[in-house]
Amino acid sequence: MIQQTRQVQKPLTTAHLAQTMSLLALTAEELRQQIDSELAGNPALELVEERRCPTCHRILSDPGKCPICSIPSNPANEEPVVFLSPREEFIPRKDYVDNEVEDEPFAPAAEELPTYVLRQIAPDLKKEERGLAAFMLTHLDEDGLLTTSLIEVARYTHFPLSVVEKIQRVIQMADPVGVGSVSTTEALLVQLQTLRETGEVPELAEELIKDGLDDLSHHQYAELAHRHHVPQKKIIAAAKFIAENLNPFPARSHWGDARQPAAQTTHVYHQPDILIGFLNEDPEKPLVVEIIMPLSGTLQVNPLFKQAIRQADEDARIDLRKDLEKASLFVKCLQQRNHTMERLLTRVVSLQREYIIKGDKYLKPVTRAQLSKELEVHESTISRAVANKSVQLPNKRIVPLASFFDRSLNVRSVLKEIIEKEPKTYSDSELVEMLTERGFQVARRTVAKYRAIEGILPAHLRRVTIKRK
Repeated sequence: MIQQTRQVQKPLTTAHLAQTMSLLALTAEELRQQIDSELAGNPALELVEERRCPTCHRILSDPGKCPICSIPSNPANEEPVVFLSPREEFIPRKDYVDNEVEDEPFAPAAEELPTYVLRQIAPDLKKEERGLAAFMLTHLDEDGLLTTSLIEVARYTHFPLSVVEKIQRVIQMADPVGVGSVSTTEALLVQLQTLRETGEVPELAEELIKDGLDDLSHHQYAELAHRHHVPQKKIIAAAKFIAENLNPFPARSHWGDARQPAAQTTHVYHQPDILIGFLNEDPEKPLVVEIIMPLSGTLQVNPLFKQAIRQADEDARIDLRKDLEKASLFVKCLQQRNHTMERLLTRVVSLQREYIIKGDKYLKPVTRAQLSKELEVHESTISRAVANKSVQLPNKRIVPLASFFDRSLNVRSVLKEIIEKEPKTYSDSELVEMLTERGFQVARRTVAKYRAIEGILPAHLRRVTIKRK
């Protein structure tokens, strides 16, 4: 009987897996902090102070990337060169403070809606009316609707109801149109009034809004046609106009997706975790990918510590062995983390080469699940490796690594390009048709969502802006 030996890759132990996943989710700066913490708390761990390449372990004489690892084996091949790089200069030292350079804000804070509206209308109001307007604007909800009645405002502020109504009309005509209304119906009617000033509005639109939008939202066109004694096609035309041009929640056109439950916090990236460039700065040559390793020395288990264990008494030996095992585990988990990052970026950069070189329009729809199958790892491993990491592209632009998996980025880029060059103001339905012609199958509501993400106004507001100019 012939016995065949076969190598089987054993799964990582629970402790190994947990620590590897934890390290995988860290940015380069966070990883440096974690390494410093382990060095300070574990005498069995040491950092040999020398500039050594983390990939090939050669001693480096000059700062920057390794001259060996950064050279492809086959320059004619488009496969990227991916390696760990001891770019310690990207991680600020703890003892370094530049007092001569003032802090500069990386991103402006989003302007609150009440402030945004008051800034528009203040020049047209009297001094005493500005206080009233400010009071009303502080009673807006997240959708831009008043949370109190006009009578209550008049009672509290001691202004006549006629003055309160006048200020409300001024607020409603600001951007976003309809803000400060007491109901969604009132907000829609205000927007309808504004649209009449710049274009044609279906005659049934106002009646349908006053009649209530329940039947309209449930597409009860036949019943509405019978009730209003008009052909069904007129109801459909008016419904389409309302859906494309009006918003019952005015504030949402101001917030975009920033205040939706699914929205993510905006991140500002100070230093890149990954550098992507061209070999010898030549766009025709392979991409070179440096995964920043925030230390230039060698992290290892202290060999003297092993000798100390042998010489220690039995009671002390138990604690020393725990430190030794912990140090050994940390070094192995760090190596596993780096190996996973190398495999991930080799595949991602190969798939997204055109996006890296040519821009957002060329992004391919790649998912974390797809990549996890190709690399034979769990999807959560890919998610942790991608989370909070930033990439510096060849054009020096820094983007989140997650953008390589943003399936809407290419569509949004094309949408922006279409709107920037529009000879006339396109409706969302027309934008859907134009995107379809370019190979992007999206719904009208999706176009509206992408507009909000990119901060692009609806068609009727863009039309008003153009006419004012």
